[in-house]
Amino acid sequence: MSSRRKILSVFGTRPEAIKLFPLVHALAGDERFESRVCISAQHREMLDQVLAIAGVVPDHDLDLMTPGQTLDALTARALVEIGKVLDAERPDWVVVQGDTTTVMAGAIAAYYRQIPVCHVEAGLRSGDIHHPWPEEVNRRVVGSFAALHCAPTETARDALLRENVDPATVHVTGNTVIDALHWVTQRVGQNPGLASGLAGLERRFAGKRIIGMTSHRRENFGEGMQNIANAVKELASRPDIAVIFPVHLNPNVRAVMNEQLAGLDNVALIEPLDYPHFARLLDISHLMLTDSGGVQEEAPALGKPVLVMRETTERPEGIEAGTAKLVGTDAASIVSETTRLLDDEAAYAAMARAHNPFGDGHAAARIAELLAHA
Repeated sequence: MSSRRKILSVFGTRPEAIKLFPLVHALAGDERFESRVCISAQHREMLDQVLAIAGVVPDHDLDLMTPGQTLDALTARALVEIGKVLDAERPDWVVVQGDTTTVMAGAIAAYYRQIPVCHVEAGLRSGDIHHPWPEEVNRRVVGSFAALHCAPTETARDALLRENVDPATVHVTGNTVIDALHWVTQRVGQNPGLASGLAGLERRFAGKRIIGMTSHRRENFGEGMQNIANAVKELASRPDIAVIFPVHLNPNVRAVMNEQLAGLDNVALIEPLDYPHFARLLDISHLMLTDSGGVQEEAPALGKPVLVMRETTERPEGIEAGTAKLVGTDAASIVSETTRLLDDEAAYAAMARAHNPFGDGHAAARIAELLAHA
């Protein structure tokens, strides 16, 4: 009988895959563990891109998504199907990362079987159950019963302690997204062809300052997304900038952005990028406009200011450190703050040089060590 601990990592979206592949690598290369991987494929194409570049082959691919699927239908299917995998695998630990529907369902399925849960990126809180939605509730649910909480920062740790989580189960590890960014940046450095797909846009926009952009949050669908598009359209009237926007596959994003921004000379609406190309976009951008959580962590690692197009953030560390600023979804605010960073060198330098509070690139090794001794 093997004395190795069997760890089942459960994830389903592109951001989860990016943040968990460093841990999957660490576990697979450590003789103390038997590493297994289950994916829900909550994001199909974008997830597969990350798995391919990271060299992660899932042991279980549930392929759960169907057109127009509701959150409750997805939750129910994920809970049942992940439960079947747990019954077959009987792992010693289940690892989940972050705050997606897959995370909540996977953790609950483990809890129902009294399998301990390790929550990577634990303790993020916006304080508003509707922003981000439904992620804020998802992570609170998992935080209520996880056996091991891997908090990326002291702020996240403190949030868990305020919720009366046992301090012995909470550990500050840093965020694995910094591990992933270092890994992929090194890979691209060794093989530039991995991220050569942006070369045409780099030539097209030579001499302009590039604004990298992402937008996909559910709570911004509708009026918020329209406001964001209007802001970008106004910013694009400046001849000295260009916007590169990998447009999320969700039709609630695509329809608005295509209607407002397609055809503008200095706005490139492109297909979602694989991870090496996204790292390249971060590298060539002057600043980032985003409503993403991960970008708030990744961009500062490369010295890029982040303007967060949301009303709240569960990553206040970046705001406090000065690497990011909340600008909401009001078009005038987005334009004003972007313009300030473009025109005020001191304001830009203050954000670009601020210390990144999210980690040093060794989070996965710390988490593996915790799992070995928990």
